[in-house]
Amino acid sequence: MANEKLLKLLYRNSFKYDPDKGFTLSSGKKSDIYVDAKKTVLTAEGIVLTGQALYEKIKNDDVQGIGGLTLGADPLAYAAALTSNIQGKPMDVFIVRKEPKKHGTQRWIEGSLKEGAKVVVVDDVVTTGASTIKAIEAAKEAGFDVVKALVLLDREEENGRTSIEKYCPFEALFTRTDLMAIREKLGAK
Repeated sequence: MANEKLLKLLYRNSFKYDPDKGFTLSSGKKSDIYVDAKKTVLTAEGIVLTGQALYEKIKNDDVQGIGGLTLGADPLAYAAALTSNIQGKPMDVFIVRKEPKKHGTQRWIEGSLKEGAKVVVVDDVVTTGASTIKAIEAAKEAGFDVVKALVLLDREEENGRTSIEKYCPFEALFTRTDLMAIREKLGAK
């Protein structure tokens, strides 16, 4: 139920389709779809639904932490950690910086997890998988055991899933196919 509501909210708030002009992605490539997941996840309803959906996917895994590359992963990790604590199985958050601190400890990762912690790496949208892989590599370098990568949306483009699966198991809450099915159901042009 929460997943269905979240998918509809993602479609309504975040999904854009333009087969003629397309959209330029961060990779520089063009796509006929664009998904700005933050427009969903950063709503009051969206953050609750996201936390519930992510938690449901990892509640039976033996993990102590959840996180990923800032900024895409931050609200997902916060939402899932809050839900995990409410459900009595707390998971701590870790944040992978885009570059190490220039002062102090010069760390790549923020958070209190210790070496050996089992973690899930999250991301909002996967295309090539580059940002998810950067987070996985940083987590492993910090001594974390990456159990899996869990993303809100797999765009099903540019082999993102395949690239990530070279590092760890991969799971997506939703896919491009799911969003296009809603579009078709609604008879959108």
